[in-house]
Amino acid sequence: MIPLSDEHTTLRTPVMTYALIAVTLAVWFFVQGAGFDEYALAASVCDLGMVPGEITKRAAVGTGIPLGDGLACVIDDQRINILTPVTSMFLHGSWSHILGNLLFLWVFGNNIEDSMGRVRFLVFYLICGIAAAMAHVFVQPGSPIPTVGASGAISGVLGAYLVLYPQVRVRMLFIFVIFFKVIPIRAWLVLVWWFALQVLSGLPELSSMRPEVSSGVAFWAHVGGFVAGLVLVKLFENPRLVARRSVGVEPA
Repeated sequence: MIPLSDEHTTLRTPVMTYALIAVTLAVWFFVQGAGFDEYALAASVCDLGMVPGEITKRAAVGTGIPLGDGLACVIDDQRINILTPVTSMFLHGSWSHILGNLLFLWVFGNNIEDSMGRVRFLVFYLICGIAAAMAHVFVQPGSPIPTVGASGAISGVLGAYLVLYPQVRVRMLFIFVIFFKVIPIRAWLVLVWWFALQVLSGLPELSSMRPEVSSGVAFWAHVGGFVAGLVLVKLFENPRLVARRSVGVEPA
């Protein structure tokens, strides 16, 4: 299932959502080489991606993590490591990674921004991203593997959407081998299903028998961001904007 759009129009131009998309794309092109420069991509992920073991000091300094083609990330003790829960939000590992994340932000972010206001939405987005990073660190405290992506912060947006607009229909693209079908589905069904998949996919990482099991996807970051969005949305929503949205009045 791929979300294409929702049926809830915004009252204001989602400037901050556009800005987050633009900044993320700018980082992808100008810092990470758009994935075409392997060295730039590897260097950005290693230097600015979040490594749980560097945050907790549980990964041995000097440990190398192979990235292929003779490249490796080496665990260090640089001061910038404390900032990587934020910097990693704007980094990605591939075209499919960044396009998938930005599609979800495009579909769900505008209505959340419209209900919070631009500055509140930005703060909310960053806090959810940090909460997601901390959830991943909690589950994998000694991991030497860099983590990048906006999915933790965007998961917070999804959690907020579930609280504020559960009955809004989301146009979902279903692909059946060579057949394509767009079906509008209530947001709560889409988001609960998505959240359940993250939890189920992340369960192997909690196994005491095989704690090293990992798919390469930070599922518990998704869970942490989503829960943060559920919990924080009412704190960050702007009641005036929500009230005007409910009657379709353009905010000043």
